[in-house]
Amino acid sequence: MSDDENRLTHDVAEELPDTLIATGGQRLRVRYRPGVGVPLVVCNGIGASLEVLDPFVAALDPRRPVIRFDAPGTGDSPTSKLPYGFPYLAWVVGRMLDELDVGVFDVLGLSWGGALAQQLAFQNPLRCRRLVLVSTGTGAIMVPGNPLVLSKMVTPRRFRDPEYAASIAGELYGGSVREDGRDVGELFIKQLHRGSKRGYLHQLMAGAVWTSIFALPAIRQQTLIVAGEDDPIVPMINARIMDALLPHATLHRHDGGHVDLVTRADLLAPVIDEFLDAPRT
Repeated sequence: MSDDENRLTHDVAEELPDTLIATGGQRLRVRYRPGVGVPLVVCNGIGASLEVLDPFVAALDPRRPVIRFDAPGTGDSPTSKLPYGFPYLAWVVGRMLDELDVGVFDVLGLSWGGALAQQLAFQNPLRCRRLVLVSTGTGAIMVPGNPLVLSKMVTPRRFRDPEYAASIAGELYGGSVREDGRDVGELFIKQLHRGSKRGYLHQLMAGAVWTSIFALPAIRQQTLIVAGEDDPIVPMINARIMDALLPHATLHRHDGGHVDLVTRADLLAPVIDEFLDAPRT
């Protein structure tokens, strides 16, 4: 790569300062990395602020535009006054993209954010180009993970106490962190912005009353499903169900766990880049 190309890549990789966008009755903290082509909107897991996604964003093609945000009550986004559902939140995110002058977009959802990503694709059949679903399922109607593991997700303590996060990381997330959970603990230390307990409860409630199981055949976007063989929270069977119901899905299986998108971003980001850059079929 020439010096000029290096400078161009560096320029487009620089993220803009965080901004607070007020729309649809909410205020969302947004971080936007400009670039070339269709922006990738990233929807995070439950309770996690956008900093947790740093390793994944850094591993993506630096020329790819990336938009990430804190859900209401997470990070620096104020808590919603009332509980909400995914259809409403998808509408809010669409309004947020309007404020950023974004037309067509790709969307990636991790875990809880996978539900939001599915809803965004469903509500925006012409605007949403491609869909990436990582470590996620179909919501209230799905094959659940281990109940003892899921019980540790009832509170957001793992985002506030890095030592606790490290102690339960292997059991909770599986994959590579079974051997050493310190990476996850250190990752959550980077989450300097703390969300509210009410915001976390709102996220739990949104997931408890939502399912995509009946809507999946209507999602026509090219879809990449990324699932780990050792995911205690979302067992692999859920990825196979989505693969069967989505009309244009590709399933990528890996030997890791629930949060490998961030703990092994160097392995999964290229898979996602390849999917997003592939010619339309």
